[in-house]
Amino acid sequence: SEEEFPYTIRVVSDILESNGSSSMATVCSGTLALMDGGIPLKKHVAGIAMGLVNEGDEIEFLTDILGNEDKLGDMDFKVAGTRDGITAFQMDIKISGISYDIFERALEQAKEARMKILDILEQTIPGPRSEISPYAPRLMTTRIPVEMIGWVIGPAGKNIKMMKQEFGAEVFIENDGLVWISGPSKEACEKAKQMVEQLAEVPEVGKVYKGIVRKIADFGAFVEILPGKIGLLHISEIDHKRIEKVSDVLKVGDEIEVQILTVDDMGRFTLSRKSLIPKSEQQSQTTRSTHQTQPASATRVRR
Repeated sequence: SEEEFPYTIRVVSDILESNGSSSMATVCSGTLALMDGGIPLKKHVAGIAMGLVNEGDEIEFLTDILGNEDKLGDMDFKVAGTRDGITAFQMDIKISGISYDIFERALEQAKEARMKILDILEQTIPGPRSEISPYAPRLMTTRIPVEMIGWVIGPAGKNIKMMKQEFGAEVFIENDGLVWISGPSKEACEKAKQMVEQLAEVPEVGKVYKGIVRKIADFGAFVEILPGKIGLLHISEIDHKRIEKVSDVLKVGDEIEVQILTVDDMGRFTLSRKSLIPKSEQQSQTTRSTHQTQPASATRVRR
């Protein structure tokens, strides 16, 4: 599918000299080239050209015909396919026609030859490389909710332009939410893809994010957890212990882990840092000790 492999591949085969079927040679060499380039072909494909010489009642089938056999023979029958079956064939004949029996016998002989060629191809390269060539332009896809398309694009295409400027990646979004990302390298495309997915992400209650402190206020800090998505970290949610000033603990630019506490109908959300900080054993012991040593209160009774 396009999402699994978004490339369109054009195979060019330069034949410098031939004395046989250049098209079937291209099928075999094309399979090796595509697999070597990391193109995820599901199976090896091989091709063979079959010939026929018909003299009266005598019939002879030729496998992998040469140039003269093609020129002087009665049939040029090209068959390509995998181990599972035929994927393409082409027949040129110089006689009035052939019987079903001749056609069947030619296919059977072509299959035998195809299997031998497939053995050689599979020994040469068992399957596609795990990665496409580092010299190939990169193309990736991802999918976002349709309602988030405008947010990802940004006002006047701000976010798309920013990804082009920072990563060198081109981003195109279709109306159904399919996103195409192209760039000069895998790293550039992955950075752009990550940003697209972050821009389209909707904050979820309970989810943990790594955010950056963007602003400090008396009552808390504003933390950006996703590109353009900033939530309030109230001073009471920074730590278990009492904090007098936010600036004593946090500074603008600090990277911290936070958890989303609430999200309202307008998409605004609150954060907590202390929910991710376990209470230390020392704090627990101090709390127990305080309760144990605290004197009992007494009430004076007047007589």
